[in-house]
Amino acid sequence: MTTIYGLIDCNSFYCSCERTFNPAIKRSPVVVLSNNDGCAIARTAEAKALGIKMGDPWHLVRGERKLAGVQWYSSNYPLYADMSRRVYQVLLDHVPRVEPYSIDEMFLDLAGLPGNLTERCEMIRQQVEQITKIPTCIGWGPTKTIAKMANYIAKDRPEMEGLCDLTDSRIRQRFFRNLPVGEVWGIGRRLLLRLNDAGIRTIEQFLQADTALIRQIMSITGVRLQAELRGESCLRLEEMAGQRQGLACTRSFGQPITRYADMREAISSFAVRASEKLRSEKMDAGHVSVFVQTNPHKRADGWYANQAAITCSPTNNALALIDLSTRLLKAVWKSGYRYAKGGVLLNDLAPAGRQASLFDVVDQHSPALMDAMDAINQRYGKEAIKPLSTGIQRSWRPRQGMLSPRYTTEISEILEIRCF
Repeated sequence: MTTIYGLIDCNSFYCSCERTFNPAIKRSPVVVLSNNDGCAIARTAEAKALGIKMGDPWHLVRGERKLAGVQWYSSNYPLYADMSRRVYQVLLDHVPRVEPYSIDEMFLDLAGLPGNLTERCEMIRQQVEQITKIPTCIGWGPTKTIAKMANYIAKDRPEMEGLCDLTDSRIRQRFFRNLPVGEVWGIGRRLLLRLNDAGIRTIEQFLQADTALIRQIMSITGVRLQAELRGESCLRLEEMAGQRQGLACTRSFGQPITRYADMREAISSFAVRASEKLRSEKMDAGHVSVFVQTNPHKRADGWYANQAAITCSPTNNALALIDLSTRLLKAVWKSGYRYAKGGVLLNDLAPAGRQASLFDVVDQHSPALMDAMDAINQRYGKEAIKPLSTGIQRSWRPRQGMLSPRYTTEISEILEIRCF
């Protein structure tokens, strides 16, 4: 059977999630900001038309008169993650296999589906928008790389009406003649400079280049990429995400931390959050790192950054990770600085319950306690119960002055409908 891959991409996904539960901003320019309400990370077409660029700092542009009607939002990641899950569930009703690529992009297996493929992809788009209210674009072709390129074309050209079919090599040739090679999935800025130095500026030139030259510039990855663009499938559809190699929980603080007690609260909180992720994926960590740093853009206040790490017996227990993380924090903490960021990083991940080595210290913390804490939090909401060391007031929390409700993941913030 001939392979046909599709890529569906949610348009301005974070902004579209905000619009889903607030119809009043359906036609308004919407911008979602990064952590600490820092800079723009998602914009609607209306916001782009006003000249708002990706990465524009909110505190510098918010006072501009032309932006008076812009709707600004703090990042609401629990809402966005749940909406991504909903899109995924809709797609599973219409195609046999789906591979999440990112929170707003998913590969589709379109091979062997009956009927007209263009009509089917349009129906999928309509179903996703009808059920989740998220607008999308779909591109498809014989390989994942071509599907990614087709999606770029569908999104970039309004006349395509959100759909692009690159299964025909003649149609691909017409587009590849003028598209810059930098738009190819997997070619970053550094590789782009090397390709340009070799006289390769368009996708057509990339395909016509000698394979030995591409291998010299990009190693075997470039050879596979060249084959994919020629229609030879080298990348399979992965329904299950690969086992992660590491896990990090880091934050920029809402205000600088100067007290050790506040930093200990923050690091303990990061350790608990990281342990929750481990348990949800049934993983243990055998290596823990902690880092702290001041603001690199305010070096006049004093610059300091440090990190410490330790190898430990495999664990996903929150109390064990708090103990390890706070021990590491003592090693890197220095008084007299205004700390802007910190975090906990876990590595040496492996399936939970693996055989310990002869010299491993057995974890004395009760796994039943973690099971009980997870069950209570799942039933009554995030942090309904938590270790006291994570703090109560948490003045270090990131700024989220324009945060929308968590409509789908927090029962106390669920959408209310009133009839008169």
